[in-house]
Amino acid sequence: MEQTKKFELSAPRFTKGQFQLIAGLGGRFTQETCSQIPLLWEKFIPEIGKVPSQIGEETYGVCCNPDGQGGFEYIAGVAISKLDDLPERYRWVELQEQSYAVFEHQGSLDTLSQTFQAIWNDWLPQSGYEAVDAPEFERYSADFNPDTGTGLLEIWLPVKKPA
Repeated sequence: MEQTKKFELSAPRFTKGQFQLIAGLGGRFTQETCSQIPLLWEKFIPEIGKVPSQIGEETYGVCCNPDGQGGFEYIAGVAISKLDDLPERYRWVELQEQSYAVFEHQGSLDTLSQTFQAIWNDWLPQSGYEAVDAPEFERYSADFNPDTGTGLLEIWLPVKKPA
């Protein structure tokens, strides 16, 4: 009888995230439509390096502004230093300074949803932490290659110890 291999989630590191502005292309998604997020990235990739006031080469996928019905906004973006000259077509979000559990995703983007499920369904309920009502984001290293899955992909989950 064949054993199905349980999905392996690496243990998180805990860190204080700094205040950041992230700007890029965004859209509203649900669990049913989140398979369309890669199309948003396809539209955004040619913009990387051309976003006004861009800082660094990392890219970010930010889940924010949940509607309470399972819908959320997703922004494929980069860090910026200021909003002054940001064109209208870009969406932006502030990431506040707070505590995060940071998970490293291993392997291809095809299994990213499994990493998220393992974090929310397995790790979080047993962790002694609570998720904070704040943006959760993916951080892709400058050398990340979506085709090969090489480079570093981290998932930053805002957390706190319950009172």
